[in-house]
Amino acid sequence: MKIAPAPMLTLSNGVDMPQLGLGTWPMNDAEAAETVALALDIGYRLIDTAENYENERGVGEGIRRAGIARDEVFVTTKFNRKWHSVDGVRQACEASLERLGLDYIDLFLVHWPNPDQGRYVDAFEGLIRLQEAGLVRAIGTSNFKPAHLQKLFDRGLCPQVNQIHLDPWHARTDHVEVHEAHGIVTESWSPLGRANAMLADPVIADVARHYGRSPAQIVLRWHTQLGYVPVPKSSSPRRLAENLDIFGFELTAEELAAISALDRPDPGMLDSDVFGH
Repeated sequence: MKIAPAPMLTLSNGVDMPQLGLGTWPMNDAEAAETVALALDIGYRLIDTAENYENERGVGEGIRRAGIARDEVFVTTKFNRKWHSVDGVRQACEASLERLGLDYIDLFLVHWPNPDQGRYVDAFEGLIRLQEAGLVRAIGTSNFKPAHLQKLFDRGLCPQVNQIHLDPWHARTDHVEVHEAHGIVTESWSPLGRANAMLADPVIADVARHYGRSPAQIVLRWHTQLGYVPVPKSSSPRRLAENLDIFGFELTAEELAAISALDRPDPGMLDSDVFGH
């Protein structure tokens, strides 16, 4: 089943990024190769991976199997804390390119700030050099809190994207407000929540029944109408198609507000002041 590719968002540096993509954690290389090829054939054009997922080789193989022109595929990857220095980021990039089998990365992210190490500003400066060298098209951060971003702002630096854990139960409005004030695109990991508890929420279920859509489609449409870029993970052909097929209807302002109002405290969330790799 083929679905029209997602519409594009333009990042602050003028690079166009698809507004919905495929997340690949926790796929291994073999699953990633198969799923990425399938997703690209269905219509996906954004693929999200990371050094820490240990599946970059599989992602690259999937891209080659699909036979889609390289400039039509937007590849995101991320690097770990050991590379948090100006020169280290160059090494991380070259290693990811080798594993992916690509000549450039579309979006390269600092995976976690690791503030205990205190080198994420240096890492971001390394990203700027990679962008200037043409090895990456866009640069950004992942799991950065407003306080982490502020240290970049204080140095005159600003990511084009910040990828964070975000869904209707974790609306992260304090993060989003900072992003919007600085022209940073919000990318959502785990956009459908964990397990299926959130998708069974009565508010989401009621909206899904109204539109004759699945709860997952309603949640992904909520993300995209708010301007976010969700990267849901699936390896099921049916769900892959369903997750991409969300741009043919629109939620009302009232429905968006009702879903946003589901936000709740979650003490179990990963805290990027203490967690990272």
